[in-house]
Amino acid sequence: MRYRPLGRTGLTVSAIGFGGWGIGGPIEGGRSYGVTDDAASVAALEAAFAAGVTFYDTAPLYGHGHSESLIGRTFAGRRDRVVIATKAGYSRFDAPADYHPQALRRSLEDSLRRLRTDYVDLFQLHDAGPADRLSHPDLAETLDRLREAGQIRAWGASVKRPEHGLDWLDTPGCAALQVNFSMMDPRCVDSGLLARAEAQGVGIIARTPLNFGFLTGTLTGDEVFPADDHRSRWPRAQLRAWADCARTLLAVPNSNPAESAITTALRFVLAFSAVSTTIPGMLTPDHVAENTVAGHLPPLDAAGLAERLAIARSLDTIGP
Repeated sequence: MRYRPLGRTGLTVSAIGFGGWGIGGPIEGGRSYGVTDDAASVAALEAAFAAGVTFYDTAPLYGHGHSESLIGRTFAGRRDRVVIATKAGYSRFDAPADYHPQALRRSLEDSLRRLRTDYVDLFQLHDAGPADRLSHPDLAETLDRLREAGQIRAWGASVKRPEHGLDWLDTPGCAALQVNFSMMDPRCVDSGLLARAEAQGVGIIARTPLNFGFLTGTLTGDEVFPADDHRSRWPRAQLRAWADCARTLLAVPNSNPAESAITTALRFVLAFSAVSTTIPGMLTPDHVAENTVAGHLPPLDAAGLAERLAIARSLDTIGP
């Protein structure tokens, strides 16, 4: 496994991280990947650790704390060997965000209890946009105090849209940004976010690198997803657009014709030096085996990168 610095935090993370949304299981409004099996989830976490994955991203929102609890249970007794990132701001998808100081402290305390630890390596503001930053001018001060108290080692923001990250780059103390980034979604590149973040020493955590499974090359866009799978909420036209774009992108020749679609998609994201880690969801040990291959390989070559970027820019596939 290759390892990279997480910006200026002093933390080193695996190039392939573990996205903990899926293992949280179903929650209200179909905002998950559906029913999961805890034994399989723990087996996936163990397999990831054995494969050299050191970065684990979660949130109280994922299964109302269930994802955090599974990670806490799995890594109890070896906490110092993993880097854990969690979030604050939302407790439910159907409730408004709360970034007030007391809410952030309460959320962190609850997360620490579920994670069975006395500190979090990276504490992220969940889906915080420019308006949230302006309406809560004490955010940075609150987070800096938590860092000074040793309850968190660094803080950052997990943003809805890459352009929102540009605003957080101007906030002193913000050391990492989590953003959507994949072969289908070049907004991080085109907005200048990656270049600015790297210049300022802010680590980038790339989520949705497989675009909700469509860059695995196995989905057609005609699937009928269960009601508790968030993909059931997307318009059929959007699902088909993603599938069509994936076919086009994955048809670009590789130097290794036997390389899987998953490996190509993850190598694309990791070709950008601003990216510290990428966090595909992994629900089973088989998912771990498929996803971690890219962590041992060099990034895509410049020509392949440029060709795929040009294709993504020519197609309107991002959605709302």
